[in-house]
Amino acid sequence: MPKMKTLSGAKKRYKITASGGIKRQKAFRSHILTSKTRKRKRQLRQNSMVDSANLNLVSRQLVIG
Repeated sequence: MPKMKTLSGAKKRYKITASGGIKRQKAFRSHILTSKTRKRKRQLRQNSMVDSANLNLVSRQLVIG
């Protein structure tokens, strides 16, 4: 059986932390920024972790486990 391949889009979007978590960027910060508040845009800059509900799906895309 051939090797499992990592999903090409997933390897560009996610990074694995040293403790084994998966880091991601927040959405909704690409365009139409004039209607969003300064506070909201500032908070969207921060990275966040993948939620536990989606952890299994994302790790399967990255072929982790």
